[in-house]
Amino acid sequence: MSASLDIRLKKISKIYHEGEDVKGCVIFDSRNEAKHEGITLTLEGLVNMHLSPTNVGIFEAFYNSGKPVTLISYSVEIAKSGRLPPGKTEIPFEFPLLPKTNKILYETYHGVFITIQYTLKCEIRRSMLNKDLQKMIEFIVECKKPSIESSETASISLSPELRDKPVSFSITPESLQNVRDKSKVPKFRITGRLDKTLCKITEPFTGELSVEACDAPIRSIELQLVRVETCGCAEGYARDATEIQNIQIGDGDVCRGVAIPIYMIFPRLFTCPTLITSNFKIEFEVNLVIIFEDNHLITENFPIKLIRYYESNAN
Repeated sequence: MSASLDIRLKKISKIYHEGEDVKGCVIFDSRNEAKHEGITLTLEGLVNMHLSPTNVGIFEAFYNSGKPVTLISYSVEIAKSGRLPPGKTEIPFEFPLLPKTNKILYETYHGVFITIQYTLKCEIRRSMLNKDLQKMIEFIVECKKPSIESSETASISLSPELRDKPVSFSITPESLQNVRDKSKVPKFRITGRLDKTLCKITEPFTGELSVEACDAPIRSIELQLVRVETCGCAEGYARDATEIQNIQIGDGDVCRGVAIPIYMIFPRLFTCPTLITSNFKIEFEVNLVIIFEDNHLITENFPIKLIRYYESNAN
């Protein structure tokens, strides 16, 4: 029997906020009449955590405490057992987007070792001779306002001084931290500024830099966005930093003393507001990477904090 199952949300963007209703319909399409044993629809929000291969064995107890955290869970039978007529059948549904007791709805996030995901799953149970039909879709949850009231949200200071104050930097061989023999490093001086380190996730990361002097020819200047994911358990914490994106802002041996703009868009799903909880952390950093012609490179690291709204907009 040829049959298809689909889930369509009323919102084309699939973006929802806590307190809203997730509305849509289940669409079943079949050439013939279809007998079933019931149709179930499940809404679920989970935080999944796992360790990198380098940490497996070190924190074996993590597998007991690092089980998925359920933020929201609803399940309802939208149709009793019976028959569906030939053609297309639409069954409407509506779920309130409210967290479980003592839980918080974090924003959707797709990381390497931490994933925060919200899904709708429909299942049509059929007889033993026919395989059950299943369909799952993901929708996106965004915060309406910074949840600064909770101890389980990101510990971010939203003061105007931090928000609006540019961060100036100067990189020289003497300022490098992880270089043992600085005599082998060519003489250089790179200055610049970051417009802010407390960044709205919907706005670009901006600033500028200038190569004031450099004895060695430069091959490339790159801006790297890094996620820092920390998973914790009673025995300790596993912290892993992985690259999200890399943008070249300077190609070749750039002119000295010329301001080079820094401009980067935060990618959707792979970033979220900085989040610090008792079980896990999601933080972000920006690396400024200078690559010389001989393939040696220097890196300057800037921790940043992402938010969706400033405090003044949340009231």
